[in-house]
Amino acid sequence: MNLFDIIGKDDAPLAERMRPTNLDEFVGQEHIVGKNSLLRRAILTDSLGSCIFYGAPGCGKTTLANIIANTTKSNFVKLNAVSSGISDAKKVIEDARLDKERYGINTYLLLDECHRWNKAQSDCMLEAIEKGHIVFIGSTTENPFVSMTRAIVSRCRIFEFKPLSGKDIKATLARAVKDENKGLGKMNLQVSEEALEHFVWASDGDLRNALNALELAAKSTQPNDNGKIVIDLTVAEQSAQKKSMSIDESMYYDMISAFCKSLRGSDSDAALYWAERLIQAGCDPMLILRRLIVHSSEDVGMADPQALVVATAALTAYQNIGLPEGKIPMYNAIIYVCEAPKSNSVVTAKYAVEEVVANRKDDGVPTYLMDKNYKVQKISGYKYPHDYGGWVEQQYLPNSLKDEKFYKPSSNGFEKYLIRAKEIKGNKDENKK
Repeated sequence: MNLFDIIGKDDAPLAERMRPTNLDEFVGQEHIVGKNSLLRRAILTDSLGSCIFYGAPGCGKTTLANIIANTTKSNFVKLNAVSSGISDAKKVIEDARLDKERYGINTYLLLDECHRWNKAQSDCMLEAIEKGHIVFIGSTTENPFVSMTRAIVSRCRIFEFKPLSGKDIKATLARAVKDENKGLGKMNLQVSEEALEHFVWASDGDLRNALNALELAAKSTQPNDNGKIVIDLTVAEQSAQKKSMSIDESMYYDMISAFCKSLRGSDSDAALYWAERLIQAGCDPMLILRRLIVHSSEDVGMADPQALVVATAALTAYQNIGLPEGKIPMYNAIIYVCEAPKSNSVVTAKYAVEEVVANRKDDGVPTYLMDKNYKVQKISGYKYPHDYGGWVEQQYLPNSLKDEKFYKPSSNGFEKYLIRAKEIKGNKDENKK
């Protein structure tokens, strides 16, 4: 490290200075890096294979990749998919291949925002990953199964990062206030408990946001007559650019519960009231919209499949419009979900199939349903439904489950037509016999 590196580190943002450098300092993600976990053992033994880290911003993906760089004895190269292309990747791969052949040194390639690479860019990595020239670590906020090419995903182990808990974020903020080397300990800060709680709440699980807000508050607040920089709730609200909740935590969750139960109970007036109460109390409208989407399937479901479409469209509209006009499509969707016929058959089917798959032995795919493209033996017996007018009686479940019924439609709304359709199909089959 030279003088310029030291100066640059001192001037780095607080979130960068507080970034953990080893696994013991790493915060959160116990489900993947806890004691004796597979990922932790692989990192400590320098045996990590290609993988993809995905999750919300500020939950530790890049930090863990940097810890891997510090822990392993391998080369470590970092690229960003936004600013790098095929030529950059090919140079890294070639250098890695030579280092492996000449010195036996592995190379880790961290690709930030890896979902931004197109198929051609991704394909240049495939051979290098397969031959072991590089160990690929992708970092993304998008679900890789949706946003990335299947060829890359199939060659990587996927690790999902969860948003950090309020407890973890608060502990890191408190440490940043006291740490004189990497944090703000030399600034003579006095941060109130309410301010810390507000930074945690406003961050929405993003540690980087919380640290940035704390740093802005500390640097923009003048010391008092005693030379102390006091950060109270008012300063925290201004720095986080988010008004604090005007209700306590218990009331907050009670109101969300009342909103959800009003949706389920088909009371539009009550649902609108609780939604407005939550918004005026400081609740992020996105939380209300996310709950609305869940309940459009949980409580309306197949009784009116359009409810999910309306709720999802309301969320998209709000994201593009914001307040205050964004409340119009939101309240449109709230009323629609309330007034729609109700059925929880989707949730019942979900629980039923989860229980069966978790507790019964695996069963093979019926031969006539197998993919015939790569089978040596001839696959026959499958009835193509369109040859029979769009539907034909045929077993699709494994033999051990052939009579199992997971989805049981109610007699409400659209589902009564599904029941009628099944009855008509059944009558046709009886007539054929």
